[in-house]
Amino acid sequence: MSAHATTTEPAAPPARDAGADFEAWAARRAERARVLVERYTGAWLTPGSPLGEAMHYAAALGGKRMRPLLVWATGECLGADEAALDAAACATELVHAYSLVHDDLPCMDNDVLRRGQPTVHVRFGEAMAMLAGDALQTRAFEVLTSDPALPPALQARLCGLLAAAAGAAGMAGGQALDLGATGRRLDLQALRDMHALKTGALLRASVMMGLACAAEREPALAADCEGALRRYADHVGLAFQVVDDVLDASMDSATLGKTAGKDAEQGKATFVGLLGVEPARDHAQRLLEQALQALRELPQPARARSTRLAELAQRVVARSH
Repeated sequence: MSAHATTTEPAAPPARDAGADFEAWAARRAERARVLVERYTGAWLTPGSPLGEAMHYAAALGGKRMRPLLVWATGECLGADEAALDAAACATELVHAYSLVHDDLPCMDNDVLRRGQPTVHVRFGEAMAMLAGDALQTRAFEVLTSDPALPPALQARLCGLLAAAAGAAGMAGGQALDLGATGRRLDLQALRDMHALKTGALLRASVMMGLACAAEREPALAADCEGALRRYADHVGLAFQVVDDVLDASMDSATLGKTAGKDAEQGKATFVGLLGVEPARDHAQRLLEQALQALRELPQPARARSTRLAELAQRVVARSH
């Protein structure tokens, strides 16, 4: 079966209303992510339980849903199965939510505001926040293995990609480097390496999981696209962190939905601290162009269908929160 026959979005060049079309697609997909997360974290899972309520509070009540959007955009580009993409998209968001809960804890970044609301440990207590994060992470792997219609090999591949992104060679390792770098000045390469793990690993895994879903139907096309998509994901992941650093230094807490200015206050190693605000913005723009160039290197028909991925990269750099 060809990619043209299986991809849900039509292949077409950007039109005059491409921005509106993308926003409509992103809104539909973000709502789909909310529904899926709600299904797997609803308080009904443990009626009256603070743990169930804390999981739901952490994962279902807001967020940019960037990781699920990357899963879907990649999979749709290559003609992946919708059920497989749903599972991968939901799992990435659950792991992302877990990471935010733990990052906000007093022993880590010690933040009291997330998505415009009190952080989970402020609302439910530190012990319950720790357990909610643990449960969200394990729930993600239940999601990936709960559909008997998904081939076992694909389930295993998705679990492996997500576990690697969350572990010592991914987010956890990057967070450890970040803690160790507090109060120190890193050079640009060390800073990039740290954030390629802390922030970039899960964003990259989202793209790679979309690719893995597509490989079940279009193995040759997926193999031909892997290198370019990995480069795209690496550049988008770093751009995301650079913009985060810029926003922390230049926006207010009400706009961000989290405490602004904490990076400088805590002596964090950031792109703004190393480069300055405007040079950091320029660095994000260069990363965006490199991401877009990677998409131009995709083979057909994937290149013609990569508009969603390009628009997501542009959204990462243009965002205000």
